[in-house]
Amino acid sequence: MFSDIKDIKVFILEIINNYLNKVTDSSKLAIFRICFGLMMLYSMIRFWSKGWINSIYIEPDFNFKYYGFEWVQGLGNYTYILFLICMLCSIFITLGFWYKTSMSVFFITFTYIELIEKTTYLNHYYFVSLISFILIFLPANSCFSLDNFSRGTSYKKVPSWTVDSIKLLMIIVYFYAGLAKINSDWLLNALPLKIWLPSKYDIPYIGETILQYNWVHYLMSWGGMFYDLLIPFILLYKRTRIIGFVFVIFFHVFTAILFPIGMFPYIMIVSALIFFDGKTHNKIIKFLKRILFITQNKIIEKPIEPNQKHRKLSITILSIFFFFQIIIPFRYIFYPSELFWAEEGYRFSWRVMLVEKIGYTNFKVVNKKSGSSFYIRNGHFLTDLQIKQMSFQPDMILEYAHYLGDHFRSQGHQNIGVYAESYVSLNGRPSQEFIDPKVDLLEQEESFKTKKWIKPFKYEIKGF
Repeated sequence: MFSDIKDIKVFILEIINNYLNKVTDSSKLAIFRICFGLMMLYSMIRFWSKGWINSIYIEPDFNFKYYGFEWVQGLGNYTYILFLICMLCSIFITLGFWYKTSMSVFFITFTYIELIEKTTYLNHYYFVSLISFILIFLPANSCFSLDNFSRGTSYKKVPSWTVDSIKLLMIIVYFYAGLAKINSDWLLNALPLKIWLPSKYDIPYIGETILQYNWVHYLMSWGGMFYDLLIPFILLYKRTRIIGFVFVIFFHVFTAILFPIGMFPYIMIVSALIFFDGKTHNKIIKFLKRILFITQNKIIEKPIEPNQKHRKLSITILSIFFFFQIIIPFRYIFYPSELFWAEEGYRFSWRVMLVEKIGYTNFKVVNKKSGSSFYIRNGHFLTDLQIKQMSFQPDMILEYAHYLGDHFRSQGHQNIGVYAESYVSLNGRPSQEFIDPKVDLLEQEESFKTKKWIKPFKYEIKGF
């Protein structure tokens, strides 16, 4: 078939070029843009109304930082301005007004907010940052947008790769979440659902009955694993798409009822619409035009295309982006410790609600010269949320220890060391010592290297 390597190269390049020249209905991006903007607007309003801006970002004297982003500082009361900017950008994104600028500013401000405080890390916040980054490079304002209405034109088609970029990210999220569930605790022991579900006795009709049965815990564990692994491909296949979308709605609404996971279920539901064909999205747009009394503007049949330089740049950036999204979740293989215990390589890997971890961590400041010591009351420095999250996350324990060291040095204490007395329970197992109490944490620095001062896990969890 191929005479030499050159023929193979030409063949591959032809396939790539043919794909990049394929087009699809622009309404898909338009509906996704509208849904995303509305979801983000509601999220900002919800965060503000519940007082979380103050309690999470302003009230604490100390904020936990991501490694490499220690330079991100809280802005005090100016944090409200960041949320206002996000709200305004969400409105503009929904309307398709100054779209590129609005999307870029939203990504920067939203991500900055998330980088201020590590204790709030959730997969759906991470998902929002990634989606907003992708959308910067996609022509989601090509139709049904104020940008187009102002010019009197609307583009019927967009390059297929722009829509496929969103699909690919959703496939990664679901599939990796499914792979993460292929472990002995989740499948063989129904943990942590066996711990969580019986506590939901206050849910009407099912709380005191169905959720108490052991077989239900196993059914939901295995069902959750198969759902995550298969749902992207069910949505991709036209004949099963509607059934798949029904499953998406049921699964995410049910999890929203069971667990306080914020907007994530609803974001995933509306995001799943991207898998439907253009006819579905055009019907939605026609409905919106009718109820909003919007007249039809001129439609350009040709696909919207940026200049070749911008097109090449966008494809290059997104290719690099997806390369890292595929490999980052597997970085845990470079660490010898138990993933769920030491959490080295745990974040940013789509491991959604896989562990029940409870910890108690106390700190002792020791004068190494005199031998005198005193214990720290964590409530003097941290909020209840920070204490809870810090107690079982090693990087946060280390960061807090260094904060304590800096604090007491500034008060005149010399030759001090900070030691942790920490005990943690993982998925209902007996509590065991978590941090080596003989290690001065001030002598340890945060890095990508394994943390040898974490005590080995006494049990074994097999799987991904």
